[in-house]
Amino acid sequence: MATETATKWVIDPMHSEVQFKVKHLVISTVSGFFKSFNGELLTDNDDFENAEIDFSLDINSIDTNQTQRDEHLKSAEFFDAEKYPQITFKSTSFTKTDDEEYELKGNLTIKDQTKPVTLDVEFGGSAADFYGNTKAGFEISGKINRKDFGLTWDGVTEAGSIVVGEDIKLLINIQFAKQA
Repeated sequence: MATETATKWVIDPMHSEVQFKVKHLVISTVSGFFKSFNGELLTDNDDFENAEIDFSLDINSIDTNQTQRDEHLKSAEFFDAEKYPQITFKSTSFTKTDDEEYELKGNLTIKDQTKPVTLDVEFGGSAADFYGNTKAGFEISGKINRKDFGLTWDGVTEAGSIVVGEDIKLLINIQFAKQA
């Protein structure tokens, strides 16, 4: 784990996105984004092995390109944004599995439910921007079951089709900016 001399990296929100996908009526996929989030990474080394990652996102920033659906997702039937305005993640391990791949384990909290999750991470590399700032890019992917986190609302059509799938696919592209 990172020490007192660790290098701190913070999310560059202009070059990052948090996307999710869920099955609708079991036949198609609905995508959505969280537009407001923040986080940091602490590391003792240049390959990010054993880095510590803290991340949070704002439920009220959810955007599925359909206002009525977004309001339903913010309601008490789903995220209950008024009572639980944030989703948080705190890493427990960040293990390099090959040159550009990592396994990220941590505790994800949605509403009042905290559960361990394992995510796949692909390191995109690091580079300096036009202003001399060092940036590092990561693509994080994984799948969670929404019901594990208290998102238990279910709708069934008259024909018996399930309205919303249980599995949520996550695809997060993050660019971190190294802090001086």
